[in-house]
Amino acid sequence: MNLRNLSRRSFLKTTTAVAGISPLISLLAPTESRQTAGPLIAYVGTFSSPLRDTLPTQVDLPPGNGRGIDVFMVDRTTGAMTPSGIVELGTSPSSLVLNAAGTRLYSANETDRVGEDKQGTASAFVVNRTNGRLGLLNTVRTGGAGPTYVSVHPGGRHLLVANYFGGSVAVLPILGDGRLGEASDVKLDDGTIGSTRAMHAPPGSFAVSGHDRTHAHMIQADPSGRFVLHADLGLDTIFIWRFDDQRGALDPNDPPSVSLPPGDGPRHFHFHPNGRWFYSIQEEGSTIVLFDYDSRLGRLTTRQTISTLPAGFAGSNFCSEILVSGDGRYVYAGNRLHDSIGIFSVGSDGRLTYVGEEWTRGDYPRSFSFDPTGRFFYCCNQRADAIAVFRVDRATGGLSFSGQYVAVGNPSSIVFVDLA
Repeated sequence: MNLRNLSRRSFLKTTTAVAGISPLISLLAPTESRQTAGPLIAYVGTFSSPLRDTLPTQVDLPPGNGRGIDVFMVDRTTGAMTPSGIVELGTSPSSLVLNAAGTRLYSANETDRVGEDKQGTASAFVVNRTNGRLGLLNTVRTGGAGPTYVSVHPGGRHLLVANYFGGSVAVLPILGDGRLGEASDVKLDDGTIGSTRAMHAPPGSFAVSGHDRTHAHMIQADPSGRFVLHADLGLDTIFIWRFDDQRGALDPNDPPSVSLPPGDGPRHFHFHPNGRWFYSIQEEGSTIVLFDYDSRLGRLTTRQTISTLPAGFAGSNFCSEILVSGDGRYVYAGNRLHDSIGIFSVGSDGRLTYVGEEWTRGDYPRSFSFDPTGRFFYCCNQRADAIAVFRVDRATGGLSFSGQYVAVGNPSSIVFVDLA
């Protein structure tokens, strides 16, 4: 397969309100020795309408087809997903993350209807290590509206939250039993709102999404945990914080941020496994920016900007997810409207080279993830109400459709826990 010539066209021509949850009575410990591998479980976060409320959830269109967090058993050989249950949530648990041990799951509930100050929430769940079922531990407010991203700090004692509609980030303590405490720190994004015209937009693009106000879109610690970075799409800025693990607090770094081109809209980012290269994807500019990362000082230095789209593309596109392969050889970029995954090889200096693209077999790829082995690639096609499953060619970085579609209403994120 020549990935440079691969396209969708050529392919086609040739082929906090919580309901219905019963907390677990006890957490079952894993067996010490197993004769066969235990289950591989996938959890899928969705956009879901309120179960007991007629008010619309404030999410991307079309809202509300999901029912909460879908649970699947995953076939390790074929990548097939079999439904195993649903944790019903009417608060759009659109972002999920597991702790390092795979014993707790956390969700960002993208709502703005909690309390007089209209906050969103985050929920903590216990993972049954025998069958992967979830039991609700608790739900807390996140200090801002519409939390759209959660990550666990490497120290394991704090959950980091980006409140998209609130334009803020928060630190939530993780208590000894995995429950969440009230926010130990909340930071409001501040700065000048970027242009409604992205500097690097493709010709003819009308892609304008978040340049009306501040929009914190992602937050994650660096591999050491000493620094925390978060992207604000509306400010075209990536903020850098020094993290105090004892206080659960964010302190501005020096310098405190790095700017992206006006209007381009940084959305998500991913560190290379070597910790020295940092890739940011811009939602409205349809670009990936490579930064050198100084882990000693927590500083980012721009080195390359490359389009996520094939040469000659014109029109509107909204980028979504960015993912570096586990071996660090390839970078994958999500294109919504174009509905493709851009594939890039990583050079010896971290610079990217466009390799090709793969059609997502659906509408509006919001996020994607590898299974724990890196052999399968799962794409959440939000507006198609389905996840498409691909095989990964580790030698070329290419993706080949497995023929499997998994029906899920408005899938937004997918994470895996290996119970072996």
